[in-house]
Amino acid sequence: MTLCFPSLLNAQTEAPAGDARVQKLYGEAKAAEGRGDLAGAAANYESLLQIAPRLAPAYNNLGSLYLRQREYKKAAAVLEKGLKIDPKMSSASALLGMALYEMADYTGAERSLESALRANPKDNNAELFLANDLIKLGEFQRAADHLRQLSQRQPESQEVLYLLGKVHMKLSEEALSNLTALDPNSVWVHEISGEVMESMKNYDGALLEYKKAVEVAPQQAATHYHLGNAYWSLNMWDAATEQFRAELANDPSNCMAQWKIGNIILEQHGDSTQALAEVQKALDVCPDLMGARVDRARALIKLERHAEAVKDLEAAVKADPGESSTHFLLAQAYRALGRTQDAQAEMKVFSKLEESARAKTAERAKELLQEKSKEP
Repeated sequence: MTLCFPSLLNAQTEAPAGDARVQKLYGEAKAAEGRGDLAGAAANYESLLQIAPRLAPAYNNLGSLYLRQREYKKAAAVLEKGLKIDPKMSSASALLGMALYEMADYTGAERSLESALRANPKDNNAELFLANDLIKLGEFQRAADHLRQLSQRQPESQEVLYLLGKVHMKLSEEALSNLTALDPNSVWVHEISGEVMESMKNYDGALLEYKKAVEVAPQQAATHYHLGNAYWSLNMWDAATEQFRAELANDPSNCMAQWKIGNIILEQHGDSTQALAEVQKALDVCPDLMGARVDRARALIKLERHAEAVKDLEAAVKADPGESSTHFLLAQAYRALGRTQDAQAEMKVFSKLEESARAKTAERAKELLQEKSKEP
């Protein structure tokens, strides 16, 4: 984890701090820090505190310098002194939490970091340290709560997203362990196991677990859907359709199962009118299901109802502009309607997206070859 530190506080002009010697030492400390001489800056603050031992911000600054030099015990000691003088100094609480975390005092770090966040709820650095601290303490749910808040404020932070994924995996493992302890043949155990395998693209393993879930609870909603979806991912169309229809018998409102029945008809180049009817049933329940809207457009194009198809495809492109196949279908529909310029524009977007995808695939293949060449 990258260490970041709260901004250093300026020395306050309290009575002792007004002393010319204090101002001189403070200036020298800042100058040394600016040169990267952290040890020299720390020595100046140490001298300053001998003259002005009640100057709370100086303890904060000195503690930060110690922390940056990885002198965690010294940092903790000086920060605790500063907080006795000014308990409301939230930056010192955050720094103390970081020092205690690095010393593996996770319980103490939790107290200090939570205190810092109560004073400053948007301190991203303190919240990230607290999330890591809670992970060390095995408090995965609380860690996840903090990481979700951080991800909202820092949506492009790879570290936050990595930790959030790691915590969710831990929570899943805990849930599966608890379920297995209660009943190793539970439908829930088989469904979660299947989902884990499916997420790893282990479809054979997923099929095995989902079949067991169906055997245990054939009337329970979602069991047939999960099995059907695994078949669907493997292009096993007939088996998938059978399971999706079984799911709809249990849960008529499952728009995903309903949509995929229509999708399978289109993939098998079946009756476009029948495919349209199946997909429309899904959209009657879930009108914003974009996958179903694209498939409705595919059916409409086959039926030469291009103007209707355009409405669905334009909505789908707006919802996910990075999906190249939708741009291709929209270009087809525009061309059929005589909108040549619009069709050409969509084909340009399609070509750029496809070129970008190929480049990423080639780059990834190159990286894999390089990694393989480094293996002993």
